[in-house]
Amino acid sequence: MLRGEFQLPIDFDLAAVTLLAATGALAGVRKRYDLVGAMALALVAGLGGGLLRDGIFLQGGPPAVLTDGRYLVAVLVGGSVGTWFGRHLQRLRLPILVLDALALGIYGVVGAQKALDAGLPALSAGFIGVVNAVGGGLLRDLLTREEPLMFQPGEFYALAALVGQLVFLPLVVTLRVEPAQAALWSIAATFATRLLSIRLGWRTEAPAHVDEDRHPPGA
Repeated sequence: MLRGEFQLPIDFDLAAVTLLAATGALAGVRKRYDLVGAMALALVAGLGGGLLRDGIFLQGGPPAVLTDGRYLVAVLVGGSVGTWFGRHLQRLRLPILVLDALALGIYGVVGAQKALDAGLPALSAGFIGVVNAVGGGLLRDLLTREEPLMFQPGEFYALAALVGQLVFLPLVVTLRVEPAQAALWSIAATFATRLLSIRLGWRTEAPAHVDEDRHPPGA
């Protein structure tokens, strides 16, 4: 049990919210939504993972993202930046990928840390960390009618978040590395895994029998 033994600085959490809010706003700009639509996506992308974490899994009272006004300020900042720069960028894929990869790593360690601090075992904390990392992006994609990245065979997404957990949890639980330092290693691992999977073509694949069902012999 690691209840109360460490806390990551809130700056990690706010940074993740800001980055994810920016990706939500960028997605709205790409879909040619108006300012209200883009900011709504910023809100969902920025706070969705935290709401899932606190509202479903930890249930320690009102979600932290709603009781601390700094989170809404972070959404406003990220959404404003994403909307402003999104309207001046012709190719949005790269900035969205970079911001999303950073946020994926940061929010993963924040979710795991909060679960550990609530007294949950490391395995459960890792699961919550992954959910926390991908939740906002999942809701963002669903609202924009995009197939969520975590459901698609292809580039590592949820798997990248899992790699971050496999770095973070042994460092803080077993080796007792200082939490902020362990978090930086985890974020770097997630970020590198996500971007390298894109750059080098590392991909997950659908089960072989799925392709066989879609293309039966002689079809």
